[in-house]
Amino acid sequence: MQLLFSLFRLLALGLCVSYITLGCTSSSPSNTVTLVFDVAYSQSEFAVARLSKQLKSSGYELVDAGGHYSIMIQGGQDEMTDEGYTLSVNETDIKIKGNDSNGMLYGTLELAAQLRQYGSLDSIKGRKEQARFPFRAIKYNLPWDSYRRSEALQLHMETCRDLSYWEDFLNMMVENRFNALTLWNLHPFNYLIRPTNFPEATGFSDEELADWQQFWRSLFAMAKERGIRTYIINWNIFVSPEFADSYGGALYSKGETHFTDGDTSATVKQYTKECVTQVINEYPNLTGLGITLGEGMGGMTPLEREQWILDTFMEGIRAADREIEFIHRLPLSAGTGSDGSTDPVVERMTRASLDTLSGVKKPILTELKFNWSHAFSSPKLVKVHGGDITDTYWNPMPENYRLAWMMRNEDFFTLRWGQSNFIREHIRRNGHKYVAGYYVGSECYIPAVNYFDKITPAATYAYQRQWLFYQLWGRLLYQPETPNQLFINSFTRRYGEVGSTLFDAMQLASNVPLQIASFYNGNWDFTLYSEGMLALSNDQTSPITTEQLISRDPLEPNYLGIPDFVTLTQSGEKIPAGKISPLALADSMEAISQQALQLVQSIDTTNNDTLRYEVADVIAWAHLGQYVAEKLRAATALHTYRQRQTAEEKNKAVQHLQQAVAHWEGLVEVTEPLYRSVPLVHLNGQENTDFHWSRYTDAIRQEANDLANQ
Repeated sequence: MQLLFSLFRLLALGLCVSYITLGCTSSSPSNTVTLVFDVAYSQSEFAVARLSKQLKSSGYELVDAGGHYSIMIQGGQDEMTDEGYTLSVNETDIKIKGNDSNGMLYGTLELAAQLRQYGSLDSIKGRKEQARFPFRAIKYNLPWDSYRRSEALQLHMETCRDLSYWEDFLNMMVENRFNALTLWNLHPFNYLIRPTNFPEATGFSDEELADWQQFWRSLFAMAKERGIRTYIINWNIFVSPEFADSYGGALYSKGETHFTDGDTSATVKQYTKECVTQVINEYPNLTGLGITLGEGMGGMTPLEREQWILDTFMEGIRAADREIEFIHRLPLSAGTGSDGSTDPVVERMTRASLDTLSGVKKPILTELKFNWSHAFSSPKLVKVHGGDITDTYWNPMPENYRLAWMMRNEDFFTLRWGQSNFIREHIRRNGHKYVAGYYVGSECYIPAVNYFDKITPAATYAYQRQWLFYQLWGRLLYQPETPNQLFINSFTRRYGEVGSTLFDAMQLASNVPLQIASFYNGNWDFTLYSEGMLALSNDQTSPITTEQLISRDPLEPNYLGIPDFVTLTQSGEKIPAGKISPLALADSMEAISQQALQLVQSIDTTNNDTLRYEVADVIAWAHLGQYVAEKLRAATALHTYRQRQTAEEKNKAVQHLQQAVAHWEGLVEVTEPLYRSVPLVHLNGQENTDFHWSRYTDAIRQEANDLANQ
């Protein structure tokens, strides 16, 4: 009955298709195609619909049987988890064999992509792929009950409730081979259910709650048909404001603070446990839940935090009607505070819990922030949230769980980014056997409303502006050997023959924020914003000064800090092998910036606003790279002057700062016609929380003038 129902649904969509047992001949006109497919898989309908649309767009006619071309799509006979496929071609017979339902889906999408690229089924090339990582996730912070409160987050409320937005976003995910959507907010349950024993905890009317529930069920179902697993992840310990009012627990949930002592009362425990069970039971298409041992748990030791999770989430999961997947984030603090710290003792305690945790599907997924909140820096693991880490979590090899790296992007929101070599190198260095995959996303940025563009919007939604970012991460996490030609083809489809040049330019320019964050060692979100060359200073986000560059120890182990470099040069010692001086880094940043500028200088963007944005972003990165190069030179000269007290070094510092000002003005000149001043949560505590580079021109000029007048 299920097979017939699936077939009838496809036929109702106007698709001419056949069930797997039907045969076909090749006596029809050369533009006719018969699709033969297995409807037993939940992804079949979506896969065949996408392929059928592309076939019709390419001039082919779909017939029930006897088409000139036969396309057979078949899923595997067992539940393998490698999401691989084989696309084979034998004259007019094309076969797609997926190792599992996602393999079948990806093979079908590959066929559709090749048809879009080449225009003819005669040009289809055989291909075989297999997923490198089983977990390829997007981190998506929701705007309701968000981790922080600001216009930059709350302006997305309406769009994030729009299912048409999610349909587009999920289509992007599956096309790029992402297979997991993790949805985060402080306390999700009151948006999903009315708890049976705590009905007043949900502040919505029955009609309002029904709308919310319809939204969630539709979202989870759309994700499932695209082979995307869904997870709800929260922070602890929080409740809804209505629960705090009605039942008197966790009163801090009514405010905007999340660094607070946790309420471990019996009422809050019971509420949390029952919410977990009820959500699992009421949303069968929800894949799993995730927890955080961090905010809202102040005053508790790591052992007490872990026990609270066991008593609430794990007990609630075990009481549910079905088994789910579980994400156990690793502790953010080793003590009773919430400021971020690590300790081998806590690592051993957490590992012991993970090794014995039961009642959920295996393997359990964990999460570690790669280089804290600034993963777009060095591909070398230097630290996690809180600081250093030992090999406790992976030595010996875990059996009950797998790690996943959190690639937090708090460093560029406005300018486009795409650097395939960085991602490949990251996977090569960090894709160990104990690693299930990656999360990619932000805490301070929601990719929904496009509130950036000043002229005709280059994209309906914000994530579409960063199409290369998502394509690179998704496709390379699925298969790191994916050639750059695939991404070049995406450029040429959009922009014609200049696409290859633009791809090369973007590759070069996208090194700039990586080099900034590799030198300027940030930790939590607000400590660095590479795109703006801003950092936290005296509780304000301001332009990074030469003084800050001098005092900062680099993140990248191979980079020399400015004081160490000056000491070496003054003593006449050679730079150690493999080390990169600040001046060598400055030369590198200037060289790649100039190369990027040369590549795009002849691209005509007159009649294409979207291309204009792409080219402008390359130019903006290039100006920023040259600005930072001059600042590094100025900082080095300034520190040398202080050691030697020579006027020559001071004059060098002033000249480099003046040249830096010129590059900053160039950055403003290219971005001001295109980009609005946008709300940015990084500008914490400031009266004007809008960001644009032009806001900081006076401060940057003043620094140069102050040094010249000393």
